[in-house]
Amino acid sequence: MAIHRWDAIEREQLNPLVERQAIHSARMTMARLYLKAGAVVPRHHHENEQCTVLESGKLRFLFDDGEQILSGGEVMQIAPNAPHAVEALEDSVALDLFAPRREDWLRGDDAYLRTTAGVPPSPAAR
Repeated sequence: MAIHRWDAIEREQLNPLVERQAIHSARMTMARLYLKAGAVVPRHHHENEQCTVLESGKLRFLFDDGEQILSGGEVMQIAPNAPHAVEALEDSVALDLFAPRREDWLRGDDAYLRTTAGVPPSPAAR
C-alpha cells in the first residue's frame, strides 16, 4: 500500500499554460493537469485507456468524429489509440487516469505536451 498527497507532489511546468503532477503505480498512471484558459494539448494518441475526471473548468476534446465539451464534475472515458486534442475553454483542473501506466511519460517521450501550439483545428478541417 502507498499513500500519496497531491500537495507533496511537485508540479511540473510543461509549457506556459500547462502544469502536471503524476503518480505512476505498477499498472496505471494518475495525473493532475492544471490548464489555463487557451491551453492546448495537440492531437495525439496512446495505447492507454484514459478516463478524465474534470474537477473544475471546461475542456473541449476534438476527436476524428467530432468534439465533446467536458465541464467540471463530468468524467470522459477515451478508448485506447483514439486520436484526440484538447483545448481549455476556462482555467481547468483535470484528473487523468491511464491504464496501463504511461511508459512514454516515464521515458520522457511527452514532447507533444511541452508545445505551445495554437488552437487545434476543428474536426471538419482535418
